[in-house]
Amino acid sequence: MERLGLVDLGSGTARLVVYAYEPGRWFRLVDEIREPVRLGEGLASGHLTPEAQARAQKALRLFADFARATGLETVEVMATSALRDAKNGPSLLQALEGIGLPIRVLSGEEEARLGALAVANSFPWEEAWVVDLGGGSVQISRLEGRRFVQGRAYPLGAVRLKERFLLGDPPRKREVVALEAHVLEVLREPLKALAQRPAPLVAMGGTVRNLAEMVQKRKGYPLNLLHGYWLAREDLEGIVEEILSLPLSARRELEGLQPDRADILPAGALVYRTLLRAAGYQGLWVSGQGLREGRFYQHFLPPPHLLEDVRRFSVENLFAQYPQEPGHTARVRNLARTLFRALGPLHGYGPEEERLLDEAALLHDIGMSLGYYDHHKHGAYLVAASPLPGMDHRTQALLALLVRYHRKGKPQPGPYRSLFLRGDAKRLERLAALLRLAEYLDRSRVGRVKGVEVRLEGGRVELWLRAPEEPWAEMVEAGKQAGLFQKAFGLELEVRWTP
Repeated sequence: MERLGLVDLGSGTARLVVYAYEPGRWFRLVDEIREPVRLGEGLASGHLTPEAQARAQKALRLFADFARATGLETVEVMATSALRDAKNGPSLLQALEGIGLPIRVLSGEEEARLGALAVANSFPWEEAWVVDLGGGSVQISRLEGRRFVQGRAYPLGAVRLKERFLLGDPPRKREVVALEAHVLEVLREPLKALAQRPAPLVAMGGTVRNLAEMVQKRKGYPLNLLHGYWLAREDLEGIVEEILSLPLSARRELEGLQPDRADILPAGALVYRTLLRAAGYQGLWVSGQGLREGRFYQHFLPPPHLLEDVRRFSVENLFAQYPQEPGHTARVRNLARTLFRALGPLHGYGPEEERLLDEAALLHDIGMSLGYYDHHKHGAYLVAASPLPGMDHRTQALLALLVRYHRKGKPQPGPYRSLFLRGDAKRLERLAALLRLAEYLDRSRVGRVKGVEVRLEGGRVELWLRAPEEPWAEMVEAGKQAGLFQKAFGLELEVRWTP
C-alpha cells in the first residue's frame, strides 16, 4: 500500500487530501484537512493582500507539519490562478517554497486537463463539457472519447468577481446585471461551442457542491451524495434568487451552505446561471471529484490514466475495502447469474438488471466487516454512503436495497422511493428474490451445491440442486424463500435434489 498527499492551493480554499492505494487496483481517501485561506483576496486589483499571503503560509505550515507527524513522505502542492495571475505571486511562491513542500503552479490548460481527467474516470460518458469554478478562475474543457481535447482558464472566479462587482449587501440589481454581462463577454466563444456541440455538462468545485446541497436539503433528497447529482436549472434559478435577496448574515445561516463561502456564493452562482441560460442547458451534473483526483489518477494509473470501466472499478474498489470470503462470494455470483438467465422468460429483464444483480452478489456480505448481526443493514449503509462513480443515484439506491434484503425482510423502496422509475419496485422484489435464493443455496458456505437446473412446470418453478450428497441445509433455507418468490414471480417454488 502506498500513500500520497495532494494539496490544492486554490484561490478560495486550500485542502490536503491523503490517499492510500495499490496502483491500478484500489484506493481510498484516508484523511483530509481543509483551510479557507481566501488566497485570491485582492485578485481584482492584481495583487494578493498581505492577509491572504499570511493565511496561505499558515495553511502550508499546517500541511507540512501534518505530513511530518504522520510519516507522509510524498506530498504535492498544486497552486492555481491566485499564484498564476497575481503580480506579487512570484514573491509569495518563494516564501511558500521555504516551508519545504514542493509547489507546482499549474497553467490554465493544465488545471483544465486535470479536471477533465477526473470526469473521465468518474462518469460514464465518452463526451462531456467540464466546468471547474474556483475562487480565481473558471476552467471550461471538452472531453471526446474520454480524452481532453481542449480547455482553458478564464478570469471569472467567485472571489475575483465578488470583489469587482458585488459590493452591496445584498447585491444590488445593477451589480448583478454588470456581472452577468461581463461573464457573457468573457465566455462568448465557449458559450457558442457549448450550444453548438451539446454534451453532458459536468461542474466541479465548492460553489456548485454548495448549491446542489442546498437544493437537496430543500427537496428532502434521500441520498447524502453530491457526486452524480443532476442539478436542474429550475432548482438552480430558485436558489440563486434566494441568496441574492439575503444579506450576508442571513446567507451564513442557510442549510447546506458552508458559512465561509457565504460571501462569494452569489458571484459563483451567477456564473452558473448565466452559463446555463446562454448555452440553453436545462441543468448540469455535479462532480465530487476535481483537480486533486485528476492528479491522483496520474499516479494511480499508467498513461493515458483512464479506468477501463468506471462503474465496474467503483464497485470492485468498494469490495476491496471490505473483502469477504472469496469462495462464497464467487458461488453466490454464479448461482445468481444462473437463476437470472434461466428465469428470463418470467422476468424479461436484460443486461442492465443482470449487471446490477451481479454487483449486489459481489457486495452482499460487505457488512460482515462490521459484524454478523444486521450485516445486511451495515452493507446497505456502506453501499449508499459514498459515491459509486459511473453509477447513477437511482441504480445505487437499488444496489443498496438489494444488499439490504439479501437475507431477510420484505423488499421495499423505503426512503428511496422518490428515485425509483416505473417498474422499479417489482424489479427490486424480483432481483432480491434471486439474490436471496443464491445466498441460501450456499447456506453452509462450503460449496455443496455444484449447479442448479431450473424447470418451469405449469404453475410452479422447480430448482433441482446438483450435489454429491443431499444438501439438506441449503434445501430447507432456500425453500423458506418460496413466499417471496411467489410474490415476485407469481409462481410456486419447489427445491429438490439430484445426485
